[in-house]
Amino acid sequence: MYETILVTLDASPTDHTILSHIIPLAKRMNSKLVLLHVADSWAARTYGKDAIHNELTEDEAYLRNVRDELKAEGIEVETELAYGEPANEIVRWVKERHCDLIAMSTHGHRLLGDILFGTTAQKVQHMVSVPVLMLRQEKPK
Repeated sequence: MYETILVTLDASPTDHTILSHIIPLAKRMNSKLVLLHVADSWAARTYGKDAIHNELTEDEAYLRNVRDELKAEGIEVETELAYGEPANEIVRWVKERHCDLIAMSTHGHRLLGDILFGTTAQKVQHMVSVPVLMLRQEKPK
């Protein structure tokens, strides 16, 4: 049913929420995961891969660590570090990798801009024709 699942990660505690739901699904469906992190700082948006910045090095290391953990569990995984506006990059990678499910965590409304212009998750949901699994961060127990 789901051959390729795009999982958006932002190197925050919300990643655990989405991964804890996607790992069992990927194993059951024998799905490949594409882990995507979109670097959207000013330097990343302006200079892309040419931005030599600590943030990008940390982002790449984070993706490698998550990839290695998932591969150790027997899941086929690829990683992508994109640069720019998150919603547009997510949609681009869904099309480029022929993903048939997007899995992402949401933070809820955090800033006035989210309320006025919508969240990344809302934008993605309206820009794609594949299912989008959105989960809120789990509250600490």
